[in-house]
Amino acid sequence: MTDLFQYVPGNTPLHRMNPITKILLTLSVCIAAFLTDNLFVLLFLLVFDLMIGVVAGAARKAFSIFRGLFKVSLFLFVLQALFVRRGNRLFWIITDEGLLTAASVVLRLLVVCLPLALVLTVTQVSDIANAMVQVLHVPYAYAFTLTTAIRFIPQFMEEMSGIMEAQTARGVEFDSQNFFKKLGMLLPLCAPLLISSVRRTGATATAAEVRGFDLRTRESGYKRYGFGLVDLAALLISAALITGAVLIP
Repeated sequence: MTDLFQYVPGNTPLHRMNPITKILLTLSVCIAAFLTDNLFVLLFLLVFDLMIGVVAGAARKAFSIFRGLFKVSLFLFVLQALFVRRGNRLFWIITDEGLLTAASVVLRLLVVCLPLALVLTVTQVSDIANAMVQVLHVPYAYAFTLTTAIRFIPQFMEEMSGIMEAQTARGVEFDSQNFFKKLGMLLPLCAPLLISSVRRTGATATAAEVRGFDLRTRESGYKRYGFGLVDLAALLISAALITGAVLIP
């Protein structure tokens, strides 16, 4: 899972697209998912997300993310089906409306999470920050904070994995089937992770100051991000997705 946010080089239309367009396309999929309760529209959006991964040349990662989210979705599906009591009872305490609500929640979760991960597969984090500053005129400090948080996620996951391996070598068994017991063993590991995170934050802040972080402006970036036909097509698709989600009952 440490390569979840890792950039995959390529020359596909998605790679050549403006980073802001990619973000807008991702947001349009998320907005469309929340604007509709139609299961067929949600299924279409899910297939659209997977197709993005295929077009980007990251089909394996897309389906890997899908499998990981599907396991969590099954748990949410069962909870929704058990606790939503509205509608006609089908068997035991399960109702037809409960099943429809559960399916809607699960599909919406899959549709929203997939493009957020895939956009980082076809976009370098530095390009996102630079495009936000250059195109959207976002202050560089805010763009840097956002992209740094994204960049540190896999590093924190790797550090957590290392801490768990060290504890396993000392005899701690993390493969317990008891959820609460496993949670009780994981919570004490947050302290060393927090300490290492604070140290890394301090080192990053020092490195940024040495490189003239305070002097960075919108004109400092050497790379320019233009809009082409691919970006126009993506914007039209974004508008079509939101319009379809609103108009299709």
